This record gives sequence, structure tokens and C-alpha cells, in this order.
Amino acid sequence: MIDSGLLGLKALVTGGASGIGRAIVLGLEAEGVTVAVVDRSESDVGAVRIRASLGAPETSDRVVEDAAEQLGGVDLLVNCAAIARHEPITRLSPEAWEATIGSNLAACVWTTRATARVMVSAGRGSILIVGSTSVYTPAPGESIYRASKAALEAFAEVTAIELAPHGIRVNMLTPGAVRTPLTANMTEGQRAKLIDAIPLAREALPEELVMTAILLLSDRLSPYTTGAEFIVDGGLRLRPLSPLSGDELAALNRPQDEAESG
Repeated sequence: MIDSGLLGLKALVTGGASGIGRAIVLGLEAEGVTVAVVDRSESDVGAVRIRASLGAPETSDRVVEDAAEQLGGVDLLVNCAAIARHEPITRLSPEAWEATIGSNLAACVWTTRATARVMVSAGRGSILIVGSTSVYTPAPGESIYRASKAALEAFAEVTAIELAPHGIRVNMLTPGAVRTPLTANMTEGQRAKLIDAIPLAREALPEELVMTAILLLSDRLSPYTTGAEFIVDGGLRLRPLSPLSGDELAALNRPQDEAESG
């Protein structure tokens, strides 16, 4: 068995109460990591559990300070908090924009800023940002979600450059279609079309991403890896993606009264 070298380290995982985040928390704990979970929902995993809705800088500052105090430092950060508010372009709402950018982008930016300050003082650390293959597979209705995930890539690359002199690595784990609460509202027809577009012909389970997360977080396994993106998507990015028929796609942006009467 390969020794990850994570035994005894302390981690902060955002969005760790469910889905991919929860699976990573359990994987890290199995490696001997003490984990603080921050999530807007109650968590049943993690040695430290912090209830918070991230998105504002002061919230991230408070959460990181609390986690560092309870853990005795923060060696690893996993940014996994995310929501999906899909709306067609002519009906985009400010609420969907603010919620999506706040959860998917701002939460990562401000939590990384606060955690990086702790890591710079320690002279070491590893940061993992969870992205999405929506960046490679544009789908109708996902403009805000896709924009938030594309911004994470740009942010991760610059952060990797800035923090490298302090012994801190920054990498991205980019999943494709995964069975999580974010995809729970898909119809069976949409899910079937999605699976048909995946070369491996199935969705991933959250636990199938854990070993890649550990690989990227571990200084022993990936000591020379920073600013990198590891895509785990069953080949989804290789195929065009739209779960909608031509009529359904056209209906997205018809005037509301015409769409309802049609």
C-alpha cells in the first residue's frame, strides 16, 4: 500500500457535508488527517464541524481562524463548496448570479486567501480546488455555473504561481458527471442523454474521485505538481453535451407567454 504521507496533517474542506466533498473528507480521515468541515448544511463527518454559508471575505476569515484554532493549524485546503442554479440567458436572475458566484467562486477565493495566510506563516501547504468539466462541455442553461468554474481555473493558476515560493502547491481536480445532490433534479431522460455522451457510459460515484484528491494533496505523491488540473470525467469532455432536444433548446429563450402557450 502506498503511504500518502498525510498522516497527522490538518485539513479544511468546504462543502464537505455531502457529495464529492464528503467523500474527500472520509478519504482524508482514512489517511489519518484531522478534518474541519465547513458547510451551510449540517455535517455528519469531520472532527470539527462549522456551519456557515461562504461567499463573503469576513465569513471565510472567521471560518479559517476557527478551524486553525481548533485543529492547531491548517496544512490542507479543499475548496468543494458549490451550487448549480441553471437558467436560460434571457431569464437570468440576479439571485442566481449572486448565489452561484458567491458559492462557487467567491467562497473559494476568500477561503483560499485566509488559508494561504496561515500556510505562508507555516512555510508549507497544499490547496485543492474542485472544478467541473462544464468548462469543456457547454450545456444550455449553465452559463453562470460554467463561468464560475472557468474563473476557478484562472484563479488557481495565478495562486499557484504566487504561493510556490512559500512551499504551497495549488492544483485542480475537475470531475465530470458525478452522482451528487447537484444532479438530483435531472429527469431520467436527461440523465440517459448525459450518460450516452460519456465514453465510459456511466456517472461517477463521489468516492471514485478520492484517490485523485489524495494524490494532488500529498507532498509525498505529488511533490513537483502545482498549477495542474487533473480531469476525472470518464471521457465526457471528448463529447458534445446537451440533454435537450432541438425544440426544448429553442423554447429556453422564447418569450415567456409564447413558451407557456406553446
